[in-house]
Amino acid sequence: MTQQRKLNNGIRIVMEKMPAYRSVSIGVWVRVGSMYENRQNNGMAHVIEHMMFKGTSHRTAADIANEMTAIGGNMDAFTCKDCTCYYAKTLDIYAEQALDILGDMMCNSLFDEKELKKELGVILEEIDMYEDSPEDLVHEHLQMAVWEDHPLGYLISGEKDVVSGFTREKLMKFFEKFYVGENIVISVAGHFDEEAMMSWIGRCFGEIPQGCRSYSGCAPIFKPVLWTREKDIEQNHICLAFDCCTVLSDERYVMTVANNLLGGNMNSRLFMKIRDELGLTYAIYSYGSSYEQAGLFQIYAAMQPSQTKQVMDGIFEEISRVIRNGVSESELKIAIQQIEAELILGYESSYNRMSGLGKSLLIRDRAVPLEEDLSRIQQVTAEEVRQFFEKYLRREQCGAAIVGNTHFD
Repeated sequence: MTQQRKLNNGIRIVMEKMPAYRSVSIGVWVRVGSMYENRQNNGMAHVIEHMMFKGTSHRTAADIANEMTAIGGNMDAFTCKDCTCYYAKTLDIYAEQALDILGDMMCNSLFDEKELKKELGVILEEIDMYEDSPEDLVHEHLQMAVWEDHPLGYLISGEKDVVSGFTREKLMKFFEKFYVGENIVISVAGHFDEEAMMSWIGRCFGEIPQGCRSYSGCAPIFKPVLWTREKDIEQNHICLAFDCCTVLSDERYVMTVANNLLGGNMNSRLFMKIRDELGLTYAIYSYGSSYEQAGLFQIYAAMQPSQTKQVMDGIFEEISRVIRNGVSESELKIAIQQIEAELILGYESSYNRMSGLGKSLLIRDRAVPLEEDLSRIQQVTAEEVRQFFEKYLRREQCGAAIVGNTHFD
């Protein structure tokens, strides 16, 4: 059973006890990411995530790292398009110390100008690292292309010429707007006492100002464009994108099953046909990217340049086969059983349970229990899957990105 509480400053708390565990996972979820930025501050949410580990009025960066290591825990953070998360996993007896560190970072980070200058250098190196990765390039730049000029298409890391100009003053203005109670969810899963946990959370996070919830604005317009980047590498990396359902739509359950069937695992249609039967590629998979305003269904593959057209034709032939013939009940049953197993096994981790509950409450305004997700997946029909392919996965509605030899035959 999950419990939900709320602090006076608007911070929402979701907790799930796992009595058989000795660990506890804690996540501080903030409703800010690249989709809340503009061209002038793109990358700032990501920079702030980095700077939160660079020292507070009570702890140096080394203190933060050393204290977390001393209690045998793991602390990290990540920035997405729609949220930023700071999390810690440790033994139950050290939960209060972990919360104290997280709360100190949220309330008392210094954003020191000298540290900022050094960290910007690190982040610019990180951006260059992504530029050197064709798989990252093809995914991220395709989203930029199909969602042209909309914040959902922005790079999470930002562009180098923009990021290099960030100052402490600019960061503080952004931080004070978004790091407020109405924008924060704290998620806890594992072994803990609820009342003690609430007391610690109130002490560590109660001084954060309430502020206003951030809203994501209008939805992007999907454009089925082709983006290419010539690179002197051995393989071509391709990514296809289709306009798809949002994270708030009930169709997301059908998308989960459709993805599993098409390219979500080793017995999927694309893997079995294009990799195993035809031997055209080593890596091929599909996935969904859903947000409040919009969503994408994407397919990735890497192959020899001379086989690019054959792989792309093979992908669309498999999609057309589903539209024409549907999927069998036995294929559907196997897919649903596999998804059920992944969900249940995943929820045996306190971190995964914390993550699922926290992001669900932050983005969907309700902590959706595992049982509800399982029930909705089980209700997906073969005809719903066929209709999903027919509605969303049409060649004429497809955007594409290619990195490598873009002059293939």
